[in-house]
Amino acid sequence: MPIPETMEPVASTNITAVGYDAENLTVYIQFLDGSAYAYKGVQEREFENLKTAPSVGSYFNRNYKNVYPYERA
Repeated sequence: MPIPETMEPVASTNITAVGYDAENLTVYIQFLDGSAYAYKGVQEREFENLKTAPSVGSYFNRNYKNVYPYERA
């Protein structure tokens, strides 16, 4: 699953960029170590919440990990 070209950089100590595929309801997360994952079934509003969270990493840990199915991108 390729990472979209429209990834947006975020201020985080663990996450470098995020992206969203509205057609497939998929959020892409790229980590500082270069790995990237696709989280499926995510509504656009939830993606906006992630991008605008005071701590993107903390928000991701609370609201994405072990919540949405994912695969390595």
